[in-house]
Amino acid sequence: MTGQVVTCPVDEMNQPRGTKDAKLRVPPGDTEVEDLFSRWAAQLTTCRKFAPTARNYTAARLMATVGLRVNEARHLDLADLKWDLGRLGKIHVRHGKGSRGSGPRERMVPMIGGADRLLRWYVEDVWGHLDDNHTRPGAPLFCSERRNLDGTKARVGDDVLREGLARAAATHLPAWASRLTPHVLRHYCASQLYRTGMDLIMIQELLGHAWIATTMGYVHVHRSHVEDAWIAGQARAAARLEGLI
Repeated sequence: MTGQVVTCPVDEMNQPRGTKDAKLRVPPGDTEVEDLFSRWAAQLTTCRKFAPTARNYTAARLMATVGLRVNEARHLDLADLKWDLGRLGKIHVRHGKGSRGSGPRERMVPMIGGADRLLRWYVEDVWGHLDDNHTRPGAPLFCSERRNLDGTKARVGDDVLREGLARAAATHLPAWASRLTPHVLRHYCASQLYRTGMDLIMIQELLGHAWIATTMGYVHVHRSHVEDAWIAGQARAAARLEGLI
């Protein structure tokens, strides 16, 4: 009546409709993603710059495995890997995206889907090629090749991680060249977890969504409730016709 939109703090199921239509991001399939990362991993043995390539590979795999945003990944510190928490360890995401400009939303992301093995390999075999002082407070997990004014390694930029993924897609998955972005990998993560049986509430917690409706938009490609309802309707119609006959 007043023209003001009031958000109910209790209803976390129904997100208020935004002013813009969300872009539909259909992620690649399991086979395509596995092909990308297996070929990218094989490239690590022959590439000219091992450490930067391995850094970009690791960040992209985290996006596809545990759904990190590119900005969340680049802001991780070495100390944000909590190996002793949970069954597999957890990642302390301190710079999660806030809902409607509410500021950073922290969360703990479990190292599922092999993320624990990936990060152990990266820290033990790759990180030392990029930085040499793991005891320095605030040492970034994903370092840049550039240095700060005090001589310490700088934090990698999100543009570097985006470009690294784009180059890998163009080389190893040309059908997705220019279409495979960090956010598409995040959609892939949600869809893959839903398809393997994880419920929406758990996926919402993993991705850091404030609204379950947002999470549903990430997995709709693989939901089959429309097809199931159509099949059930056909079965009911056939049963009625059989009764008439």
